[in-house]
Amino acid sequence: MTVTVAIDCMGGDHGPSVTVPAALDFVRKHEDARVILVGIEDKIRPFLANEESLRVSVRHANEIVEMDESPALALRNKKNSSMRLAIELVKNGEADACVSAGNTGALMAISRFVLKMLPGIDRPAICAVLPTSTGHVHVLDLGANVDCSPEHLLQFGIMGASLVAAIEHRDRPTVGILNIGEEDIKGNEVVKRAAELLKNSGLNFVGNIEGDGLYKGEAEVIVCDGFVGNVALKASEGLAQMLATFLRQEFGRNILTKFAALFALPVLKNFKRRVDHRRYNGASLLGLKGIVVKSHGSADVFSFGNAIGRAGEIVRSGVLSRITERVAQQQPIQETA
Repeated sequence: MTVTVAIDCMGGDHGPSVTVPAALDFVRKHEDARVILVGIEDKIRPFLANEESLRVSVRHANEIVEMDESPALALRNKKNSSMRLAIELVKNGEADACVSAGNTGALMAISRFVLKMLPGIDRPAICAVLPTSTGHVHVLDLGANVDCSPEHLLQFGIMGASLVAAIEHRDRPTVGILNIGEEDIKGNEVVKRAAELLKNSGLNFVGNIEGDGLYKGEAEVIVCDGFVGNVALKASEGLAQMLATFLRQEFGRNILTKFAALFALPVLKNFKRRVDHRRYNGASLLGLKGIVVKSHGSADVFSFGNAIGRAGEIVRSGVLSRITERVAQQQPIQETA
């Protein structure tokens, strides 16, 4: 199948200097792929290298959603922004997915307004892949919903499990809920009630997962509210940066440690590759009537290319239909918060 991805070329810290080369690399690697580069045309074309073709096209947008802009103002006032037009390409069927490294709040607000929600889903959730000691884990929500009801957490579990089942061809991926203890009595009332709903949902629910279990591979999908998820994510990123700093400092401490670093170089390279966050770039905005992938704002070409690849993978796997079918099997869920 042909996959068409709309790229918000103006989003992120680097704009077209990163987004356009990454999009061209994606097209070169996938003969069945097309990209629509959305943004200020005069800023995009210098990076095209005469590669505009039937598989690479440009759609002009004369506005940019700034990284620090209010989501409400971006939704109301930036109707011709590169972000808005890229999402509208998904809505009208010209593109199968949208990828943006822009303002997360604005991307979520505009996506929800333009695309609407899938039947049976109350709120979209940000789902990202994190490395574990045994492979990787899909975690949601990572910041879209600060306050959640038990029903929302159940919906997150359904969406996450549907995503993993589709992409990784897993019949019954394991699902856990992030909590302060493994025992059923632990956690606040929302988490305890959500655990009951997940247990009775038909999902392969494995129970509570403590914070250290996040990276042990104790579940393939872990659900939490956006407040907890975002704190866990940012704390993990900070820890990884600190450990990398410590390693550089220790190996550079004196001539002997620098010499030792030469022998340790292959190990260090493999370690860096395994924990390189760029390999996991591309968070899915699940629950929408369309595929939207959020890239990290500081992404380089390699990292943004992985986000585009993630979008293509989701399109090919038919995730939206899987979520809709799985939700339809549940009892009607009403929003309670």
